[in-house]
Amino acid sequence: MSYSKDLGSALTNTKLRTPKDVSTFSGMCSVCTATCAGSCEIGLSAIRGSEAIFPNATNKNQIASEKNYPLDFSHFNINGRVFGTQGCNENLKEASYPNVNIETGLGKSNEIRLKAPIILPAMSKLNWKDYYAGAALAGIVAVIGEDVVAKDDELILENGKVKSSPLLKEMVLAYRIYQQDFGDIVLQANIDDDCLGVLEYAIKELDIKSVEIKLGQAAKGIQGLRRIEDINEALKFQQMGYIIYPDPSDIKIAENYRKGIGPVFEKIGKLPLWNEDTLRDRIEDLRKCGAERICLKVGPYDPKDLIKIIKIASLAKADLITFDGSGGGSGNSPVKMMNEWGIPTVYLEKIVYDIMSKLDENGYDLPHIAIAGGFAMEDQVFKGLSLGAPYINLVGIGRAAMAAAMVGKHMGDLIRQEKVPKEFKQFGSSLEEIFEDTKKMKEIYGQKISNIPPGAIGLYSYIQRISVGLQQLMALNRKFSLKYIDREDIIPLTDLASQITGLETATARLQKELRNI
Repeated sequence: MSYSKDLGSALTNTKLRTPKDVSTFSGMCSVCTATCAGSCEIGLSAIRGSEAIFPNATNKNQIASEKNYPLDFSHFNINGRVFGTQGCNENLKEASYPNVNIETGLGKSNEIRLKAPIILPAMSKLNWKDYYAGAALAGIVAVIGEDVVAKDDELILENGKVKSSPLLKEMVLAYRIYQQDFGDIVLQANIDDDCLGVLEYAIKELDIKSVEIKLGQAAKGIQGLRRIEDINEALKFQQMGYIIYPDPSDIKIAENYRKGIGPVFEKIGKLPLWNEDTLRDRIEDLRKCGAERICLKVGPYDPKDLIKIIKIASLAKADLITFDGSGGGSGNSPVKMMNEWGIPTVYLEKIVYDIMSKLDENGYDLPHIAIAGGFAMEDQVFKGLSLGAPYINLVGIGRAAMAAAMVGKHMGDLIRQEKVPKEFKQFGSSLEEIFEDTKKMKEIYGQKISNIPPGAIGLYSYIQRISVGLQQLMALNRKFSLKYIDREDIIPLTDLASQITGLETATARLQKELRNI
């Protein structure tokens, strides 16, 4: 058995000639014939070279791992209890799921309140406008992704620093226009953004209060890569300070370009080279600049690096660290990186739990922690909170949340065109008939709801479903507040799940309880 995907993939729009007859160790067809047209990844590579490293049409699609990891959250079931309550009185009317409190906070000294323990991780592609707006409507945090200014055609630089970025301003306003008393918009920066002074500009000019330092680059650490066909665009990015390969300012390379020979230009994100001193100094600089909440974004790196990151964050009094497990995805990650790099989310969360527990014993001032990487539904949110309790405070939902924003937008377009899909015609034909939560939203926004884009309504509705589902699962465990969720609220179904997480199986729990009789 192979956990890896074979060499035919929806990510690259490739397929095997004999998908039922595969050599699992290589991923190739068991018989590779000389007359094959080359429809697999090897064939695509033979035709397109290094371009084949990346997924197909990333500007239109979200991309995630196809690897069948040996352990994920499906290997756990949610526990259930029938006696007592925690977080509410033992009263028949009070002990009901709508009374489960899933509100939480974010921030060490400047706390903001969230309506649910959910953060929408960094995103700045596809339907970002409704992604941010829907998060504001739902009262949760959304993060604007890295490298926004590189996409801004109206960007103005002064002495190598951002003076004006209308696109970034538009992204901030997409959230702020619907923001109530909960949640916040966070701006992420990679090392190229830092060099351009993006966070300082946003704090001073856009009144950003929450920022996120990305400790890696691009997709959880790999260098961000973008192919550039036009030499003038390559020169523009080079003048902004980005690494461009090959060098478009080289006379010989420019001459070859005009002749139609030589490699395509690539814009390559810089790999950050943080250490304890530079990271702590950077956090302090951002506070002096006016940032009220400092967040860190971390990929599934080596445990030694993870320990160092959490210790630095603790000493620098950072507010939040988001740990992003391998397997999730949204952007331009190379296919093999998504499938074969890093620590899957369940493994990563247990590592983070063990580190936090040890630092807690040693008296460290611990930051809030969010876990991300493949979360989509309420059962996974509950399991993520339980596995990391009491140290995991938030769950990041990225790809699924963007999917909700895109579905909402597309459905709104179909309604306007009077092309409602048959499976939804049972609900009606208008936006207010088909989008059920518009009734609830009217309580807050009244007639202004007509100005709310369908994509934002779609994301709001999706978060409402997650929130209500989480409340129901918590009530099932007689937990009426988030602080009562603990590691005994999930049960590993396999020996591997028990071994990796340290949780007892139902059989082991039984034996312990039998000894207490």
